[in-house]
Amino acid sequence: MSARKAPSDNSKPRIPRKITPERLANIALHYLERYASSSENLRRVLERRVFKASYFHEDLDTEVAKGWVDNLIGRYQNAGLLNDLTYAETRARSLMTRGTAARVIRMKLREKGVDADTIERALKALVDDHPEPELAAAIKLARRRRLGPYADPAKREGKKDRDLAAMARAGFSYDMARRIVECDDKDELEDLLDPPL
Repeated sequence: MSARKAPSDNSKPRIPRKITPERLANIALHYLERYASSSENLRRVLERRVFKASYFHEDLDTEVAKGWVDNLIGRYQNAGLLNDLTYAETRARSLMTRGTAARVIRMKLREKGVDADTIERALKALVDDHPEPELAAAIKLARRRRLGPYADPAKREGKKDRDLAAMARAGFSYDMARRIVECDDKDELEDLLDPPL
């Protein structure tokens, strides 16, 4: 049995630096360098930092700091660093490419603080990529998860209900799931995925 080490100075919780307008701008820019973000999501990130710092710095006025956050968000929107429609379109396209259903895309964008009108505009923009984006997403999910005609033919018959359930859990309607899972020819689905121009 080894002896326990005495706690080192590194084990102490790190005290956040005091929040200033300049510090908030640095935090925001660092965040935006690493992640795409909606305006509301960035606001939440910055307000969490202000809230955390307020526990350690009693002289920090959180209401004044929220004003700094508001100014920063407005400044970044005017400069084009934050654009909710561009963010929503990019995120929706990325999720659809991975096989995510429209209702799940809506939910994920709502979680990031994107308003309903912007979400609908982003989903309508998906039609530019494919005339039936929901169908394309369902096919991509089936391909990725090896559902329906993408499954091993020897095991396919016993997996139909499980495949339907997997599609339903992913947010697709029963009719869409059935259409994909009951299709006998994956080439037929591939033709639907890339319709001729």
